[in-house]
Amino acid sequence: MSLFRGKISLNQWLSRSSTLILASLILVAVPGEDFAKAAKATKSTTTKAVKKTPTKVAAKSKKRVSRGVWRAPNYADSDLDDTLYGDDPVARQAAVDGLGKLNGAVVVTDADTGRILTVVGQKTAFKSGFQPCSTIKIPVALAALSESLVDRLTQIRLYGNTKVAMTEALARSNNQYFASLGEKLGFERMSYYARLYGLGEKASLNIEEEQPGILPAKTPASGMGMMTSFGDGITLTPLEYAGLIGAVANGGTLYYLQYPKDQQEADSFEPKIKRKLNIEHLIPEIRPGMMGAVEYGTARRIGFNNETPIYGKTGTCTDTRTPTHLGWFGSFTEIGHQHIVVVVMLTGGSAVSGGSAAGVAGQVYHNLLTSDFYEPARENEPVASIDSHVSQ
Repeated sequence: MSLFRGKISLNQWLSRSSTLILASLILVAVPGEDFAKAAKATKSTTTKAVKKTPTKVAAKSKKRVSRGVWRAPNYADSDLDDTLYGDDPVARQAAVDGLGKLNGAVVVTDADTGRILTVVGQKTAFKSGFQPCSTIKIPVALAALSESLVDRLTQIRLYGNTKVAMTEALARSNNQYFASLGEKLGFERMSYYARLYGLGEKASLNIEEEQPGILPAKTPASGMGMMTSFGDGITLTPLEYAGLIGAVANGGTLYYLQYPKDQQEADSFEPKIKRKLNIEHLIPEIRPGMMGAVEYGTARRIGFNNETPIYGKTGTCTDTRTPTHLGWFGSFTEIGHQHIVVVVMLTGGSAVSGGSAAGVAGQVYHNLLTSDFYEPARENEPVASIDSHVSQ
């Protein structure tokens, strides 16, 4: 039976067949969170091979507008409506310059106190969240480790003789690995840990505009595998993720995030603990994967530097509620005795990805470093290593 209806020439048939074969090869070859992006690109290639119209040619000139199912623009004055509170001026400028004209939000916090140093793109950051994409893999990893389902060296078979362990799965954002963990955890256990880690609740103590993210009441129709690899059914806010990443950075303390309203509040700031998480002994299990993401994985656009190590996790997917394409990156760095968290969330179309969000975060960290933001290390203070948080 012919693959195409109607009468077509031999040359047309060969052209269309070769396009379909190319599409299949691309989809098979692309791993992890880039699958959806590759699928869209392949669909676009197939369409162009079948039919080229003046409309499509004209669309190429609209470089700053998102097309297709993605309705949010790639570029915007994200900080236009921000209210300046007691922001750290250096952190504020570093984040504004790092985000540039991209559409999205940047949150910078002090992981050791829960102080919000700045929020750029507040209208986006304070909303009820977006699909977390592959950033959900950090709480999934912690949940699975807490339940002793795996450790860092446990290999999970993906297909054939191909197996992968946690470090590689985090670094390269392997969806099959985390879908498997989701099936092992089940909905009830995963929901328990998600709430424990601050998802589905307000992260701040004093931001009236902040709306909490959403956790589903039951397993999404797409299944547990999609929930724990792409975050299906969940909405996450940049503030919620900054709180969790801060707890990973500081050894397990989940602080209320507090945004000083003025310099007086900033000067008299007092940290407030939301709860202690029993993850101190688990952090060394996920840190190598978070560093691997920056060194050779999905976040390598950030630029790896041994002297100022950054640990992070990317996320790329489409939020169907909006609809918009999303690029996430949650991260922290430790210099001296300081732990600084940077969370970036970009919205838009084809220009948006976890890799591009990592690039923004890299620029923010660079701006902080060149502005002498970090306090000098205390005398004889050792630089924290990957295993520095292991309980004795």
